Amino acid sequence: MVAHKPFPFPLPTGEGNVFLWTLRACVARGGLLTSFHTNKDNPMANNKRIVIIGGGFSGLFTALDLSGAGDVTLVSTEDHFLFTPMLYEYLSGEVEEWHIAPNHKELLDDSVNFIHDEVVSVDLDARTVSLKNRNKEKISYDVLVLGLGGVSNFAGVEGAAEHSIPFRKIADADKLRSRMVEALDHVPPDLPPQDTQRALTFAVVGAGASGVELATKMADLLRDAFKRRALRGEPRVLVIEMGDRVVPGMGGEIREIVEAALLSSHVEVHTLTRVVRVEEKSLTIEHDGKLTQIGTAAVAWTGGVRVSPLVETLELEKTDRGLIVVRPTLQVTNHDNVFALGDIAYFTDATPTLAGTAQLALQQAGLLAKNIEAFLSGQELQTKHFAELGEAVSLGTERAAVLAGGKVFGGALARQARFALYTSRLPTWQHRLRVGASWFFEGTTPRPLLPLGARR
Repeated sequence: MVAHKPFPFPLPTGEGNVFLWTLRACVARGGLLTSFHTNKDNPMANNKRIVIIGGGFSGLFTALDLSGAGDVTLVSTEDHFLFTPMLYEYLSGEVEEWHIAPNHKELLDDSVNFIHDEVVSVDLDARTVSLKNRNKEKISYDVLVLGLGGVSNFAGVEGAAEHSIPFRKIADADKLRSRMVEALDHVPPDLPPQDTQRALTFAVVGAGASGVELATKMADLLRDAFKRRALRGEPRVLVIEMGDRVVPGMGGEIREIVEAALLSSHVEVHTLTRVVRVEEKSLTIEHDGKLTQIGTAAVAWTGGVRVSPLVETLELEKTDRGLIVVRPTLQVTNHDNVFALGDIAYFTDATPTLAGTAQLALQQAGLLAKNIEAFLSGQELQTKHFAELGEAVSLGTERAAVLAGGKVFGGALARQARFALYTSRLPTWQHRLRVGASWFFEGTTPRPLLPLGARR
C-alpha cells in the first residue's frame, strides 16, 4: 500500500501551472486510494466476511483499500460518495455534482458488494447486521467496520431542525441555492436599499471552517447577483458563533486571512452570540443577555455534529459526547473484530485539529485496511500518529487560504492550489483524472444566481 503524502510535487508558483500540477498529481497518486489486495500469503482470509457500514470517507476509502482482501460488503444510505470539503463549490457552481458525488458503483470494483440501504441494528454477539429494507435478511460478518458519519446537531434550539437548512448533503446545497434564487426573484429593482437588504438577509450558524466557507460563498454569489439584477443596496449575510473567534481550531496566520476575507465579502460576524430560536422567516439571537429577532430569507446550520443514531444504540464504550472509544489499532474495546473510525470514533493519537475532519478519516482508512488484513492473517496490528497534512479553506468564489509545509498563503493562487490539492484526494485515480481534466479544460467559473428559468 502506498504511503499517504500531502504534496507529491513542489507547489508551482505560477497560477497557470497549478492545473498542470493537478493532472500530474492525479497520475502520480494513481495507486494511492485503489490498492488491490490478493492476500496470497493467507488465501483463507479471502473467505472472511468484512462488512463496512457507511459510505463516506471512512467507509468508502476503507472498502477501496480492502478490495480483494476478503468478502467485502459496503452498506450506505446514499447511492453516492460525497467529497464534502467541496460542497461549497457545488453550491456556487464552481464544480458539478459528478465531480464531488460519484456513484458508489462507479468507484467500486466487482470485488466489493455494495448495498444501498440503512442499517437499523447490529448484534455484536451474533455478529449480524439488520437492514431497513431487508427485514427478513441479516448480514453476517467476521469483521465489522463502523464508518458512519455524524448528523447535524441542533443542540435543542427551538425550531432549528424544522426551519434551518443543514449543509451536509447535495440536497442541502440544492435547497439553499434555490432559497437564495427565490428570495432574489421576489425583490424588484426599484425597492429601496433598506427593504432590499431586509428581504435578502441570510444567516449561517457556526463560525468553524464550514461556516466561514459557506458564508463567504453565499455573500459573493449574492453580491454578484445584485450587480446582474441591478438591485439597490447590498445583501446581508451573518455568521453566528457562540465562541469568541472564527475558525477556532486553526492557527493565527490562517485566521487572519479568513477574517480579512469575511470583511472583504461584507459578512457580519457575531461572536459570543447564541441562537435561541429559528422560525420560518427569522431567528432570535442572544448577546450579552439581550435578545434580538432578525428577519431572514434562510438560515443555514453548520453549528456542530453529533454521532449517528445507530451508534447510540450500540453497547460499546463511549465518551461523554457519545463517541466510540477505540484502541490505537482502531479496534473498539471488548470486540477485537469490530473497528471504528472517522467522526464517531474517539482516537487519541492524532493532532487535535484533525478531530471530525475528512482528512483524519481518510488517513485512518489506510491504517484500518492494513490492520484488518493483519487481524485476518493472525499478524500483529499496527498503530500510527496522524498529523495535519495541510489545511485549505475556500473563502468566497475568488480566493482561499492554504496551509502547506508550515507556510500560509491566500488569494486567487490559494484557490487554484486548493483545487489541485483536493483533486489528489478524490477517490480512485480514474475519477481524479476525469475531474482534473474537467477542471483544467472547462474551468471552475462560478454559476450566477440567475432568475428562475433564465439561461446563463
